[in-house]
Amino acid sequence: MNAKTDPDLDAMIHAFVDGELDAQGEDAVQAHLESDPNAAQRAADYRRQRDGLHELYDDVLSEPLTAEMRATLNTPVGHRRNSILNAPVWRMAAAIALFVAGGVGGWWGHDVTTPDASNMTAQSSPYVSRAIGAHVVFAAEVRHPVEVAASEEQHLIKWLSTRLGRNVRAPKLAEAGFELVGGRLLPDDAKPAAQFMYENQTGQRVTLYVSLDGAPADTSFRIIEQDDTSAIYWLEDGLGYALAGDLPRKDMLKIARLVYDALIA
Repeated sequence: MNAKTDPDLDAMIHAFVDGELDAQGEDAVQAHLESDPNAAQRAADYRRQRDGLHELYDDVLSEPLTAEMRATLNTPVGHRRNSILNAPVWRMAAAIALFVAGGVGGWWGHDVTTPDASNMTAQSSPYVSRAIGAHVVFAAEVRHPVEVAASEEQHLIKWLSTRLGRNVRAPKLAEAGFELVGGRLLPDDAKPAAQFMYENQTGQRVTLYVSLDGAPADTSFRIIEQDDTSAIYWLEDGLGYALAGDLPRKDMLKIARLVYDALIA
């Protein structure tokens, strides 16, 4: 392969990962990857980003278009701006994400990653470890899984919001088959944190942990698995969120999407 600038090389690697090169181009890139460990690592990272983006958003892209979105597509380009701004956030994110994954994945694709659970402390905010620990402890509790039951939801929300000094909410997850059990106040490195617990008809539970950990260094949407428990975590408006559960990743991602949509509504 001829020497290329980094942008050119990255473009070739992206095309290679996405299967867009002819046989000669594939052979050239493959030969370069075999001789350049850094480039090979980038190619592996791009594959993980691509696969993660498809896993997160393919189900959204397959949803039928709403009447509003069809109307937007039929609107002259010069008049689309307001309609686009009102489009569903996750559908727009999905389209942008997969566009990026197909051509410029190195720019936005880093927002969906799967850190190595064995190196969790180094690669995720500390609150995520505490969120998983709290889930393991309280999701198994039979008699006292929460401090305040869902029957007192308004009191629960007001209490936790007061203690955290921020408005917190318990998103509705009925679309995924889960109902609020209740919540509790937890310590989070000498700061208060909130935990909301949900349960479905088969007794499976997921918890949403809300922390004041809003470190700007960790702004990605991430997934981590530790033993049989997985957590999807992200930052929003200075708060750290971690959805923890023992469900298949596809189900966890669906619930996380519902939580995210509810929080930004």
